[in-house]
Amino acid sequence: MNKNLNVAEQLQKKYHKTEEVTNFKELLYRSADIYRSRTAFKLKDPNGNIITITYEEFKNDIVFLGTSLIKKGFLNKKIAVIGKNSYDWCISYLAASIVGIVVPIDKELHTDDVINFMNVSEAVCILGDDKNLSDVLKKQEKLKNKATSFIYFDNKNDEFSFSVVKEQGKELYNNGFNDFDKIEINPDELRILLFTSGTTGNAKGVCLSQRNICSNILSTYGIVKVKRSDLFFSILPLHHTYECTLGFLLPIYSGASIAHCEGLRYIAKNMAEYHPSVILCVPLLLENLHKNIIKNMNKSLPQKYVKENENPFSQLPFFMKKIVKNKVKNTLGGRLRVFIVGAAAANPNIVADFRDLKLNTLQGYGLTECSPLVAGNTDFFQKDDSAGLPIPNVEYKIDNPNEEGIGEIIVKGPNVMLGYYNNEEETKKALKNGWFHTGDLGKIDENGYLYITGRCKSVIVTKNGKNIYPEEVEYYLNDNPLISESLVLGIQKENDDETYINAQIYPNIEAITEYLKGSVPTKEEIWKIISDAVSNVNKKLPNYKHIKAFAIRDKEFEKTTTQKVKRYGNNMNMGSR
Repeated sequence: MNKNLNVAEQLQKKYHKTEEVTNFKELLYRSADIYRSRTAFKLKDPNGNIITITYEEFKNDIVFLGTSLIKKGFLNKKIAVIGKNSYDWCISYLAASIVGIVVPIDKELHTDDVINFMNVSEAVCILGDDKNLSDVLKKQEKLKNKATSFIYFDNKNDEFSFSVVKEQGKELYNNGFNDFDKIEINPDELRILLFTSGTTGNAKGVCLSQRNICSNILSTYGIVKVKRSDLFFSILPLHHTYECTLGFLLPIYSGASIAHCEGLRYIAKNMAEYHPSVILCVPLLLENLHKNIIKNMNKSLPQKYVKENENPFSQLPFFMKKIVKNKVKNTLGGRLRVFIVGAAAANPNIVADFRDLKLNTLQGYGLTECSPLVAGNTDFFQKDDSAGLPIPNVEYKIDNPNEEGIGEIIVKGPNVMLGYYNNEEETKKALKNGWFHTGDLGKIDENGYLYITGRCKSVIVTKNGKNIYPEEVEYYLNDNPLISESLVLGIQKENDDETYINAQIYPNIEAITEYLKGSVPTKEEIWKIISDAVSNVNKKLPNYKHIKAFAIRDKEFEKTTTQKVKRYGNNMNMGSR
C-alpha cells in the first residue's frame, strides 16, 4: 500500500492523535481540567528544596495575576515580560497574552533596546526580574509612557512585587470580580509580539496569533509524542519562540512537567536533581555533552577499548554496550529519552552517536515567523543530515530552484505569522500569495526531507544557535560620526567551526581630522580611534554579538544602484585585526 508513497506521504498516515485547541485560555483550562492534580512544574523553594506546582495551582495563579492586570486597566493592552526562565515568567506570559498582547523581551539586551521595544510596542506594563526592571527604571525618562507599571518578580513585599499583585488578584477574584473568566479570545488576532533583533534601527516585530502557536503545538505533538510522565528540562531562553512553544506550551498541552535550569553551570547538577526525560537544546550544548560523554567513556573503559578523542562505543562487546548505555543515562539524570535540537544544524555523527546510546535526537527547522517549527525529524522517520519532514498541516517548497534544486524555502500553514508590526513594506516582501518567504536557502529530496544549504538573508547564526543580524551591529558602528560605513560579517577560523563577528570599517577621515583638532591622522591614530569606537559598540551589545576583530578600509564599499552596501563580491574580502 505504501509502495508508491514517499516518506513525507507515509508520515501523514502515522500522526499521533491530537485534540484541537485554538487559543491559550482554552489550552490552559483544558489542561487544568484533565491534569488537575498532576505536576505542571518542579521548582525550588528559598531553602533549595524541590516543590511541585499542580496544573490546578498553575491555572489559578494565571487567573489571579490576570485578574489583577485587568483591574489595573490593562485589558487588550501590550504587556512586556523580561527575565530568566522561571515559573513567574510562565505565569506572566500566559496571563499577559490572555488579558492583552504579550511582548516577551530578551533579558540579555542593552537597557536602551529594552526601552526602545517598550516604546515601539506601546507597552503599559512590564513584569520581570528585579535587575532588568531596575535598569529600565534608571532610564525611565526615555520611556514614552511615563505611567508604565513595573511588577518585580524577586521583590517579595513591595506593593509592586509580583507576589503582592497576584495576591490582590486572588482577593478580587474570590470576592466575585470574575472578568478574567469572561474574556473571549479571537484566535486569529495579534496576541504575541516578538522582536527579531536588538535595535529599533532594523528591528522587526513579528505578530503572532494564538492560533499560530496552538497549531504549532498540535503539529509537533502529531510527530513527537509527549508522555504525561515526561519532564521537560528548560535551558534555552523562554522569550525565544522555540523554547516557549516547544519547551513550555507543548508540555502544558500534553500534561507533562517542566523544570527550569538555574544557569548553564548548573546543568549537570539540575539534571541529577530533576531527572528530565526531554531536553530542547542547540547544537553547541549537544556537542559539549557528547564531548564529556566520550571523554568519560575513554577514561573508564579497559585500555584495549580506549580511542583517544574518538567514540569507542561501536567497538565494544554487546554486554559492555549495555553497561555503558546505563552509565551514560545515569549521568544525565537516569530518565532522558529525547533531545530536540534546533536553531542551527547539528552534526549528524553526534546525532547518530546519541541514538546508539538509546538517546533519541531529533533536529528540525523553524523561524520565529512560523511559531516556530516548519520541519522536523519524527518518532517515525529520521534522517540525521536533514532538517526533517514537513510538520502536520504545514507545506514548504523551493522557490525558483537552480539546477541543483537549491532555492529559497517558502512556507505555508496555520503557523505562519500575521505580518510584521506596523511594517507593511516588510510584510509584503515576506508574505506573497499566502506563502512566507524565509530568506533561507534549501533543497528537498524525493522523500520530502528538507536540507538547509545557506541563507539568502544576512543573518549570522552562531554555533549555539544565536541569531545575529549584521545590520544591528552596523547600526551602532555607523552611529559614530567617526565612522563613514561598515560591513559586519560572520567568519570562521581554521580548525574552529564557531562563527565570529568581524567588521570592515571605512573611517570618516574628515571627522577624525576635526576630532584631532586639525592634524592629519596617522595610521596608528586612526587605528586607536576606531578601536575605541568598536569597544564602545561592544559595551552596548550582549557578549555573543561582540565584534571580535575588525579591518580598516582605505576606500568606500561597493554599492548597489540604490546606494546599499553590497553583501557580496569584493566587499566580502575580510582582513583581520
